[in-house]
Amino acid sequence: MRARFHWVLRPMNGSVDFGAELNAELPLLIRKLMAQRGISGQVMAEQYLRPRLADLGDPFVMQGMEAAVERLFQAADREEYVCIYGDYDVDGVSAVTLLHNVLSAYGIDHACFVPTRTREGYGLSRQGIQNALDRCERPPSLLITVDCGTSSVDEVDELARRGVDVIILDHHEGGARGRPRAVAIVNAKLEENSELTYLCSAGVVFKLAHALMKRRRLPNLDLRTHLDMVAVATVADIVPLVKENRLLTRAGLKLVGKENGNMGLRILADVSGLKLPANASHVSFRIGPRLNAAGRMGSPEDALELLVTRDEQRAQTLASHLEEHNRKRQAEEERIKSEAMQMLAERPDLSESPTIVLGSRNWHPGVVGIVASVLMRRYYKPTFIISFDEQGNGKGSGRSIPGISLVDALHACANCIVAGGGHNMAAGLELREEQLDAFREAFTSYVRERLDPQALVPSLDIDAEVSFDELSVELMESYALLEPFGNSNQQPLFLSRNVMPSCAPRRVAGNHLRFSLHQGSHEQEAIFFNAADIPLPDPPWDIVFNLERNFWKGRTFLSIVLQDMRSSNS
Repeated sequence: MRARFHWVLRPMNGSVDFGAELNAELPLLIRKLMAQRGISGQVMAEQYLRPRLADLGDPFVMQGMEAAVERLFQAADREEYVCIYGDYDVDGVSAVTLLHNVLSAYGIDHACFVPTRTREGYGLSRQGIQNALDRCERPPSLLITVDCGTSSVDEVDELARRGVDVIILDHHEGGARGRPRAVAIVNAKLEENSELTYLCSAGVVFKLAHALMKRRRLPNLDLRTHLDMVAVATVADIVPLVKENRLLTRAGLKLVGKENGNMGLRILADVSGLKLPANASHVSFRIGPRLNAAGRMGSPEDALELLVTRDEQRAQTLASHLEEHNRKRQAEEERIKSEAMQMLAERPDLSESPTIVLGSRNWHPGVVGIVASVLMRRYYKPTFIISFDEQGNGKGSGRSIPGISLVDALHACANCIVAGGGHNMAAGLELREEQLDAFREAFTSYVRERLDPQALVPSLDIDAEVSFDELSVELMESYALLEPFGNSNQQPLFLSRNVMPSCAPRRVAGNHLRFSLHQGSHEQEAIFFNAADIPLPDPPWDIVFNLERNFWKGRTFLSIVLQDMRSSNS
């Protein structure tokens, strides 16, 4: 059963006066949306609508940055050999790619390594370290972790005993055992009152690159040409699109798929059928899943090699591999989702619980995170999906709803699990199969104690009520200034009432519905994703929707993406 939404029409807070020039330029609806996002005054409005790379802050405000820069220049001056150790997701491989390009520009000889999920597991593991060092052409004197390492106290100590210094570039929460004894740790999550906790790991690497350039500028390194890596990682990792994140992502999206951007991304965009110009939604649904699919299906090296290769023919081959990985991932995802939903249907004790915790030996460990996300959105409950191997060792992924921190929950359930950590809304764990029921009980108790039952009803926070006659291509030109949309800069939701279908909806692409709608004399085309099997209410309808800009043969037009509907008479 799909979760029912509670509709909330947000109040109009704040002033819509942004100065005479902007007031004349922007439609009232756009100014209302800006006010709802906390934008006030002409100066703040200009910074939001037209952010400039020149406004980027000083990278040296980040703790550990000075030490990291000094150690890297030492590596460059002494011709040391360096190992970059990343993660297998989009943020990890994008950050490794960016750091690879930067170290190459500074003439630092290095190797790149990303662990395989099923072989070395997540993060800076002992097995991962050994495999990374084995791949190096010669023993490195410095290892740089990217998108991992913040909690790796023992592993960093082991590297020190081997005579290898460590720099940690990360954005994950700290561990219970404190900070590793690294040469430098650049992670705003470990600082007090830092404004840069929103950065993903590629963003942290960009700040490091900016710091290096401030101290030792290179004529052959233009960081602006590498911003597509930062944009893809920022969107795919669902970190807040605020302040510098929004600025870097906005600039980087202009490069995605273009000749002056990353060649591998351009070829992958073409293989995936992405229509330019790219936006955050394209990255979320086309680029990100294909880069992630390599790591999920056991070949993260394909994604990394695609992004670093300079051989166009090789890039074509790798992009095709990623497309195939993605098809396999989709098939696995659908199978696991169906089996999980069947489990819920067969056991009322599970379906009526405020949480979902399910596991199987028949589930691919690389796909459980996606299924957890799908089920969390469908049922609106904190969810863990776990894959067990033949020895009963389980690896799982969790997704949460507002009000429940998975990091805190895992700490509270520590006696039931082998290990766990991550972010408040998305986390991973390891546990033994015989502990599955105990973990489910402990996790459910934790959630029950902290969550009001009303919080298990998802809300659609509607920005504005509009009529079809307000929707125009001219509106979309101003609407585009609010982009990119994502975490903390959500795509606006609109409400229109008393809308009628002009004809029966058409099923398209398997599970989607396409509508022709009218409100009075005004017509609009609309699509409702994953709604083919949802019973439709009796018309006329009140509808909640997003607006999308589409481009076709040089023309811009708008379309409606439905999020929910109900009978106007209800």
